[in-house]
Amino acid sequence: METGIDTAEPSREDRRDEERAGLVVVKPMPFNAETPQQALARPQTPTASFYVRSNHPEPELPAATHRIAVGGAVESPFTLGMAELSRGTLRSLVVTLECAGNGRTTMAPLPEGEPWTQGALGTAVWKGVPLAEVLERARVRSDTVEILVEGADGQGSKRFARSLPLSKALHPDTLLALEMNGAPLTRAHGAPVRLLVPGWYGMASVKWVNRIEALTRPFEGHYQKEKYIYDEVNGRAPEPVTRMRVKSLITSPEEGARVAPGRVVVQGMAWSGERRVVQVEVAVDGGESWKPATLLETPRPSAWVRWAFTWEDAVAGRHTLRARATDEAGETQPEAAPWNRLGYGNNAVQVRVVNVG
Repeated sequence: METGIDTAEPSREDRRDEERAGLVVVKPMPFNAETPQQALARPQTPTASFYVRSNHPEPELPAATHRIAVGGAVESPFTLGMAELSRGTLRSLVVTLECAGNGRTTMAPLPEGEPWTQGALGTAVWKGVPLAEVLERARVRSDTVEILVEGADGQGSKRFARSLPLSKALHPDTLLALEMNGAPLTRAHGAPVRLLVPGWYGMASVKWVNRIEALTRPFEGHYQKEKYIYDEVNGRAPEPVTRMRVKSLITSPEEGARVAPGRVVVQGMAWSGERRVVQVEVAVDGGESWKPATLLETPRPSAWVRWAFTWEDAVAGRHTLRARATDEAGETQPEAAPWNRLGYGNNAVQVRVVNVG
C-alpha cells in the first residue's frame, strides 16, 4: 500500500548537503567553509558547523577497505587497516583547530589565499590512537628526524602531505583520530582517519591519512616548503607554519549588534596553541584602558577557554570593543600581526563595533 511518504535513503549528495547546511561557504570546490558566528559561541563546535578546509576535492575512502602504509626509516614496515587501528589505545581530547589563514581578510595589503574572516576555527572532542603507538610497532630507526604523514587528496607533487619533528610525532596527544564529537569522522573532516596535532595550525592535522613515513632528512614537499610557510623576513630563511599563536575572539555581542545602555556582558574565547591562556583583557571605546576579563573555566593547552567581561555604564552611541589574550609564556596578542605574503598566523587584537541605545 502506498503511504505517500518517501522512505528512500538520502543520497550521498543529500547527506553532504545536510552536513554543510550550517556553514558559511567560502569556496564550493574544493569545498571550504567557515564556522558560523553563533556556533563559535558554544564551548564545543557541532560537527555540522565545524569549519572545513580542503586543498583538493575530498576523496572517498571506505573504512572497511582503507589501509595506511607505514614505512620509510623503520625496521618493521607494515600496512594498517581501520579495524586494527581502532583496537589500539584510544584517547579522547578536546582540541581547538584553527586554519593558518584565519583572519587573512583583515591583513593589509590583502595576502594571497582563501578569504577567511574569523570563522576558520572550531573546538571538538576527538578520539583516536596515539601516532606514537603505530611508530613503536614500526620500530623507527635512530637516524629518523621527521615523520611524514600523507593524505589521499591531491596528486603527484601536489598530494597533500606534512611532516612533524620526531618529538612532536611521539607526543602522546598526537593522534590518528577516528571520531569527532562522539561519532565517526565525516568525509569532510578526513574519514576514516585523520592526523590530529594539538596546538598546531590545522594544516598539520592531515586528513584522509594513507601513508606514514619515517624520514632521515627534512621533508621538502609543496605544502612544507611552498605553502604553509612564513616567507623570508629580515634575512631569515622561510620556515614552515607550526604552532598556533595566542589569540582571542569576541563572540557576544555580535558585530553591529544593538544593546541596551547600562551593563553589557562581553563574552568570547581565547587560545594559544600548545600553551595555556592566563589572561584576557577588554578595552571599550577603542582606548588603551585595558581591564581584565574573567576566565570561565580552568585553561588547558590546545583548547580554547571561555571568558566574560562586564562593561559597566555603557552609554548610547557607537562603541569599539577590543579583546586581547596573554599566554603562560608571556606572549600577548599584538595590535597588528606581522604581514606575510600568504597571510598566515594573524593573531591581531580583534576589533568589534557595537551600538548602544
